[in-house]
Amino acid sequence: MSWQTRLNSSRPAVSRRAFLRKGIRLLFGTLGLGALTAGYAYGLERHWLQVASRTVGIPGLPPEWQGVRIVHFSDLHLGHYFGINELEQVAHSIDQERPDLICFTGDLVDEGTSLLPEAVPVLRQMQAPLGKFAVLGNHDWRYGKDVIIRQAWLDAGFQVLMNENAAIAKQGSTLYIAGLDDVLYGVPDPAAALRGVPEEGKVILLVHEPDFADEAAKHPFVLQLSGHSHGGQVRLPVLGHLVVPPMGRKYVHGLHHVGDRGMPVYTSRGIGTTILPVRFFCRPEITVLTLEALTEH
Repeated sequence: MSWQTRLNSSRPAVSRRAFLRKGIRLLFGTLGLGALTAGYAYGLERHWLQVASRTVGIPGLPPEWQGVRIVHFSDLHLGHYFGINELEQVAHSIDQERPDLICFTGDLVDEGTSLLPEAVPVLRQMQAPLGKFAVLGNHDWRYGKDVIIRQAWLDAGFQVLMNENAAIAKQGSTLYIAGLDDVLYGVPDPAAALRGVPEEGKVILLVHEPDFADEAAKHPFVLQLSGHSHGGQVRLPVLGHLVVPPMGRKYVHGLHHVGDRGMPVYTSRGIGTTILPVRFFCRPEITVLTLEALTEH
């Protein structure tokens, strides 16, 4: 008898019934794992707010601004499985960080404005001694950017910046916050946003879409804050994000340095969701950015 014959004869025959049993177990195991994953992504992670802290170096930052704390948040998407209770939790988390400055980078709403009357008092609770600033995103643009959304932010005590800037004074020193119109649906104008800023002025830029950084880096902004991408919203180990929106594909999340000057760009993963109410390996985020002086060479 050959070794092949002996090997084959030593293997127990697998019956059709046993084969089907194994197949059914594998199928239900796969379905069970899928159900657990979906339940986690929908029921847990999208509510599991993370407060991320980063230090950002700014060349030539005046000493008065050393250590200033900016709370950056983005993409609430009110109405898409994100309501007033969730917004109150966000406001409480921001308040606990005791920010000097609060910046929001677009998409207050998702598919409607019905929650705004209840949302405004919650947003008004957020306090920062150096001010609260917001820009509008592509979802905001669809719902009356110049009337409904802008007025909601104003009623909440935020200054809305659309191709303009605001000067902030601290101990006799001035820092500028500039904001752009939405890149996808509006008309962003960096030159207009810099109008009136002295040559030596330090300007932080707020713009919804992070990939605008390639253009912003050509202008004298010292930091760009953005959102829009949601960090991909669903990320897989090794593979990373699966789907990201236009103008959110290069600088998907976290800190990047762009252009010849290495302008820092921070892209928030955002807080709410859109299209699908799930997050996977991509927790919602509030970011605390601490400014520090970076020695110029």
